[in-house]
Amino acid sequence: MPEETKIAGLLIFPGLTQLDMTGPYEVLARLPGWRVEIVARTMDPVRTDKGLTLLPTLDFASAPQFDLLVVPGGPGTDDLLLDAEAVEFVRRQGNAAQYIFGICTGSMLLGAAGLLKGKRAGGHWSARDLLSQFGATPSDARMTVDGNLYTAGGVTSGIDMALKLAADLVGGDFAQQIQLQIEYDPEPPFRSGTPFVAPAHILERAKTAGASRRALRERRVAEAAANLRDRG
Repeated sequence: MPEETKIAGLLIFPGLTQLDMTGPYEVLARLPGWRVEIVARTMDPVRTDKGLTLLPTLDFASAPQFDLLVVPGGPGTDDLLLDAEAVEFVRRQGNAAQYIFGICTGSMLLGAAGLLKGKRAGGHWSARDLLSQFGATPSDARMTVDGNLYTAGGVTSGIDMALKLAADLVGGDFAQQIQLQIEYDPEPPFRSGTPFVAPAHILERAKTAGASRRALRERRVAEAAANLRDRG
């Protein structure tokens, strides 16, 4: 009897950052023995933070239990933190999934769902310190693995972590074959990809540009963390 196909469910929502989802999708969609589903609250098109429109293949009501739950990030995460239906969906799926994969600020939604308690977890540099409010130990690493929990830093790191996850799921040789197929061999023109190496004035500009988002995010995380405590 052939083995049953495993399912990776990638969550999408208004205001997500598309590369958080589409980068890992390019890797995970090539895994033998797996199929990838794109899940949203409804079957309506979903608009990303920069205007790209994505189509779900499943809605919350029709989604089966996923073997791998993938939660991307983006500005829309801030709204989802206080969305009871979305948080419950992530909690239910995450509690029963074999693997959980959070990218960028998607880690915050995992936290709001109670999936980060006692775990090391990463996320986007501008927000990962907030994960401590959900009982996590924030990690500055580009890729952080704690048991069945895989969390990546901002945006492009989702590709790195998807390859790491692919190696754990189907073996290093096949993961390397996927990397070659997508010709993933990054050589950025600037050394400015983390707050630890970016020039000080660039980091300050980025913080200033994101100040209003950070203030909103702090309020939403505090409320979501309180909701989590209330649920026990």
